[in-house]
Amino acid sequence: MAKTEVILTHNIVGLGGESDQVRVAAGYARNYLFPQGFAIPLTGANKRRIEVLKQRRGEREAHEFNTMTELAKGVSKLICLIKVKAGDDGKMFGSVTAGMIADELKHQFDITLDKKKIHLERAIKTLGEHEVELRLHAEVKSTLKVRAESLTPVIAPVVEAAPADLRTEKRGKRVEKIEAAEEAPKAAKTEKPVKAPKAVKKDKAE
Repeated sequence: MAKTEVILTHNIVGLGGESDQVRVAAGYARNYLFPQGFAIPLTGANKRRIEVLKQRRGEREAHEFNTMTELAKGVSKLICLIKVKAGDDGKMFGSVTAGMIADELKHQFDITLDKKKIHLERAIKTLGEHEVELRLHAEVKSTLKVRAESLTPVIAPVVEAAPADLRTEKRGKRVEKIEAAEEAPKAAKTEKPVKAPKAVKKDKAE
C-alpha cells in the first residue's frame, strides 16, 4: 500500500498533533485527512507553516491542561449515581462500565468526558460506593465517586411481631403473678395463730 508524508494541522488521536510530520496511507490522506482539513501535503511551501502550527498546538495544549485541571477539582467532589439491575439479595446483574459512567456524567452534571479517560482498575460488580480514577490529561488525574444502586429496593427480611392482644394477655398474666407474689407475705403476716379454747373448770360444789 502506497504511503505518503503529511503535516497534521489538527490533533488526531493515535496519529499525532499539529505540526507533526507523519506517514500515512495515500488513500487515507486523499480521502479523509485532506478533505477534512486535518492535514496538508508535505511540500516545501507547507513546511513554512510548521512554526505557526506549533504555536497553535502549544496554545491548544495549554488550554486543555487548564480546562482539565479545573475539571479535576470539580469532579472529585461529585457522586455519580448509576442505577443497575440487581436481585433481591443485592447481587448485580452485569457490571458498571466506563461508557455508563460517561453517559451519567453527561446526563447528571452536563460533563462531556471521553470514556477512554475513565480508568476502571477492575469491573464494578457490587452495589455501593466506588472510587474511579480519571486520566483527564497526560499530567492531570482525578478520582470520581460512583455509587451503584439497585433499580428495585433490596427487600430486608421482615420479622413478624406478636399480635397486640397476645402481648397484652401475656403482660397481664405476668402482672397477676407479681401481685400474687407480693400479697402472699402480707397475708402471712396478717393471719395470727388461733389459740385453742381453755378447758372449763368444774364447780367445787360438784
